[in-house]
Amino acid sequence: MTPEHDPNPDPSSHRSGSVAVVGRPNVGKSTLVNALVGAKVSIVSSRPQTTRHRLLGIATVDGGQILLVDTPGLHREQGKFKASAMSRVMNRAARSAVDDVDAALLVVEAGRWDEEDSHAYRVLHDAGIPVLLVVNKVDRIKDKSTLLPFLAQVCDGREFAAVHPLSALKRKGLEALVADILARLPHAPPAYEEDEITDRSQRFLAGELVREQLMRQLGDELPYAATVEIERFAVDSTQKQGPLLRIGAVIWVEREGQKPIVIGKGGARLRDIGSKARQQMERLFGCKVFLETWVRVREGWSDDESALKAFGYE
Repeated sequence: MTPEHDPNPDPSSHRSGSVAVVGRPNVGKSTLVNALVGAKVSIVSSRPQTTRHRLLGIATVDGGQILLVDTPGLHREQGKFKASAMSRVMNRAARSAVDDVDAALLVVEAGRWDEEDSHAYRVLHDAGIPVLLVVNKVDRIKDKSTLLPFLAQVCDGREFAAVHPLSALKRKGLEALVADILARLPHAPPAYEEDEITDRSQRFLAGELVREQLMRQLGDELPYAATVEIERFAVDSTQKQGPLLRIGAVIWVEREGQKPIVIGKGGARLRDIGSKARQQMERLFGCKVFLETWVRVREGWSDDESALKAFGYE
């Protein structure tokens, strides 16, 4: 996917810097970050606004290190998002991502450009940083002859440092993007060790993996009404087969009537959510995981900024 990296980079030729990954909801920003990093650091689902936090993905490649700032989908505060404290928090996280970065990737969906994309472009253009246009999901375009006219339309009257049609899901077109990003980063030593993939803790990632299963299984029923808090995260070193992570996760919903939706008949849905999240954790953390989950209610948490802060939303 990306070139092999040199474990002993020459500081005079090595490049390192931060790149904001910005775009409207559901264009594949997190999938792109995961593909570039080479590991799952951002959760993904088919639901818009799956990403709620700003997160750093660390891509160490030949000749450089790219610090990818994954962001929530940038949207105008209107319609169904207008009165939501969650929406305001996510927009602030997305907007603040362009502060002190060396470049930005504007991620759009191949064949689609709307006012939300224009809004994201204006935010990046006003920041005065190089903007690389990433046209994602080209694998979904059956008639490839429509792609060039679409690119011409998008670029008309807009300034992009480079344009990269690609498929993050299929990992196609990433090498050229990596080379173009590196060319725009300053000469600097790596900011992180080569085996580091994110600045977030395992505790945070565990909560996100549980929430990913919530979004995937209950996105139609509870798209924005649930969040996850990790109450317990401990390493048990007494096991003969190796370290065991003991994790306790609380799924918070906004109303009593939402609890049985999460729990499911006889607890089946909650068990399935926990089982799939645990499997993802074991892949990511490289050890066995014992996961317990509970469902609790906090009325109106998603529109309460103090509750959002308590749950770790920036």
